[in-house]
Amino acid sequence: MIDPRTDVVVVGGGIIGLATADALQSRLPGVGVTVLEKEPEVATHQTGRNSGVLHAGIYYTPGSLKADLAVRGIDRMVEFCSEHHIAHDRCGKLVVAGTADERHRLDALAERARANGVAVTDLSPEAARQVEPHVSCVAALHVAATGRADFAGVALALARRIRSRGGSIRTRVTAGRATPTADGWTVDTGDGPIDTRFLVGCAGLHADRVARRSGADPGARIVPFRGEYLDVTGPSADLVRGLVYPVADPRLPFLGVHLTRGLDGHVHAGPNAVPALAREGYRWTDVSLRDLASTLAWPGSIRLAGRYWRPGLGELMRSVSRRRFVDAARALIPDLDPADFRRAPAGVRAQAVDRGGNLLDDFHLVEGDRSLHVVNAPSPAATASLEIGALIADRVATGIPRTGR
Repeated sequence: MIDPRTDVVVVGGGIIGLATADALQSRLPGVGVTVLEKEPEVATHQTGRNSGVLHAGIYYTPGSLKADLAVRGIDRMVEFCSEHHIAHDRCGKLVVAGTADERHRLDALAERARANGVAVTDLSPEAARQVEPHVSCVAALHVAATGRADFAGVALALARRIRSRGGSIRTRVTAGRATPTADGWTVDTGDGPIDTRFLVGCAGLHADRVARRSGADPGARIVPFRGEYLDVTGPSADLVRGLVYPVADPRLPFLGVHLTRGLDGHVHAGPNAVPALAREGYRWTDVSLRDLASTLAWPGSIRLAGRYWRPGLGELMRSVSRRRFVDAARALIPDLDPADFRRAPAGVRAQAVDRGGNLLDDFHLVEGDRSLHVVNAPSPAATASLEIGALIADRVATGIPRTGR
């Protein structure tokens, strides 16, 4: 049974939910916090299934939450990893333009990075090969601040600290309907109801549903996109020193197939971005009729497909054709051997889509009466998670007594 009374219920045991609970305890010493996670362990979905890249903040619209929180968040995350002895580094990354047309995108990206306060260095092809000897490009940017981190390790460290301060993390508990009461909420769970003064939703792939269960209008629907990867093995792996990215298409919130050497030394290529047939659809065979119906019934889904069918078709072709996927990686490093690529585990991105078919690009928080829901938190959410948690804690603090319950 769970504690029937607490000050704050946080739904979702990923890195954002845990960072929020941790920030609440720091902001309001003595506050009672309960995290509800439906899986047997924390950090099971997006937190534990990403590339592990610490994003410096070069891609995001100046003045947006993404830009602000990512630029501040990367330094804070590095400090947290150092303090808790979690694997991380600041290896830097290379963003390359393969054609003259892409060179214009690269110049625009450099301007945006500098507007966000992120230092980048313009490199000639020869200088780029000093960083990545086998790269092919007409120009490149070097982003020294970019790094790598074990985000699952961060989540586990946050969970330990939450518990050490008296907080509760209840796994295998699904949050159901939340009903308003005179002084907060009653949240139904399979282990019995729990009363709380404040409700925070950080449910990732199910964020919109958790919001609606409390009567909030999320203003968008989560449409899941699976990000598929290939492992780069054998001699080809030795051709990749660090992180090599193409210059992204500014029309899309995805960064394209890139090459990443992880902290463990393994190299992978990806991800692509294809519609998933379930919110937790890590394989094509993972199908949820409920999730499919939810996606297809949302007016924005059809509008989204109509707007992006051409790039979407390219992503689908890469999904079914390993040759096309490998070709995208070889556009960055041509000497990669197609025989050295292997299928790798996929992730699923929780992408919020509004009624007009627009992919929400920024973090999207929906505030209500004694509630707050994080409806959209795509990359760089892991990098910015400690800052996102602090932002939520500040907004929640006005409704929570400083001395706890």
